[in-house]
Amino acid sequence: MKSLRYAGVLGAGLAGVIALAAPMPVAAKDTVSLGIVAFLSGPAAGPYGVPGRNGAEMVIDAINKGTLPAPYGTKGFAGATVAAEYIDESGGNTKQVSEYRNLVQKRGVDAIIGYVSSGSCAAVAPVAEELQTLTVMSVCGTPRIFEEAPREYVFRTMSHATADNIAAAHYVKEMMPDVKSYTGINQNYAWGQDSWRDFSLAMTGLMPDAKVSDKPQFPKIFAGQYGSEISALSLDDAELVHSSFWGGDFEAFILQATPRGFFSQKKVVLTVGGVSAYRLGKRLPDGVAIGSRGPYGILVRDRDTPLNTWFIKTYRDTYGEYPSGAAYQYAQAILATKIAYDKAAEAAGSFPNEKQVREALTGLEFESFAAPVKMALGNGHQAVTEHMYGIVQWDEAAGELGLRDVKVYPAECVMPPADTTSVEWIEAGMPGAKC
Repeated sequence: MKSLRYAGVLGAGLAGVIALAAPMPVAAKDTVSLGIVAFLSGPAAGPYGVPGRNGAEMVIDAINKGTLPAPYGTKGFAGATVAAEYIDESGGNTKQVSEYRNLVQKRGVDAIIGYVSSGSCAAVAPVAEELQTLTVMSVCGTPRIFEEAPREYVFRTMSHATADNIAAAHYVKEMMPDVKSYTGINQNYAWGQDSWRDFSLAMTGLMPDAKVSDKPQFPKIFAGQYGSEISALSLDDAELVHSSFWGGDFEAFILQATPRGFFSQKKVVLTVGGVSAYRLGKRLPDGVAIGSRGPYGILVRDRDTPLNTWFIKTYRDTYGEYPSGAAYQYAQAILATKIAYDKAAEAAGSFPNEKQVREALTGLEFESFAAPVKMALGNGHQAVTEHMYGIVQWDEAAGELGLRDVKVYPAECVMPPADTTSVEWIEAGMPGAKC
């Protein structure tokens, strides 16, 4: 297991992965049209949807101009200009299915990219198969997407939530070895339920003497008010609190728990805390452990590679702030789709058809903006990456949020192998894990 401080994570794990060259093919199609789905309104818009849209928009602009750093500097998708239509993910699963059908059947898009919520992904995955449309999920975390059914048209270009929670358990064991009991607060739907299940199962294997509380909290998603849950957690004897809260729920929890001294009473590990780190700034309490769903956002701010340096500088120049995890994750999905189009065109010797693009994306390995990505699970449709955690520490001299005790966990340490499900692997003691 790699143990690196913040300044020591530069370029970690980047060697040894083949970066796919992207030659310029002759475009037989002028435009590739994309539907890009993200929360553009509601409590998830600020922390997730808007940065996600910005990351996608920035990278699409660079792709169309041919200004992405090498080896991705060719224009377009296989030479065709990319045209994007942005769709609001808010409104619930029924609305998302309706929006998906509209994008495919009425607007005729070539591919759909995006989705933050696991509920959205679970709802649209079978529709994508029914309508036979390339769909690249950029963020959503539930492992059920590829563990409960094979997919031909659906891909996900980042690790699923099992990695978040196994890495969190490893981090607790490493950084807080004296913890003797733990509980959690997670949203009451697939994402929150799966996250708590995977964390508590991993803790059972890694820290068997630590006692799990029988009173974990599961408030409704987007509830907004957590006074009763904060009281219940404060009265619980558990020393450590795990949470996969995200978006507005995460920020509301932090702002409501801080005045009550909650973060002085408890050790806390927040699997998605890094996504809101820049928005909260000094209001994110010192001493809490945060992840960002992989090598993204504040956890890779000092990673000094040409792609990451370009990504951070261009994002700051364009939007006036550091890119959060969501910006990276949407940009990564766009980049993977470009690479697949270019690779398929090179193999075909002409502009590729939809099936050729899917075949090129299946099992793809590529260098993304901050780390290598391997489409290693789900018959080559589910990505794996390394994972990272660190502890929040306000940098008074710099006047900005920083991290200490950053640790990197290889993908093979925190994601299950291809021949088993997440639950089966964790319950078996994570055999073959390479940490």
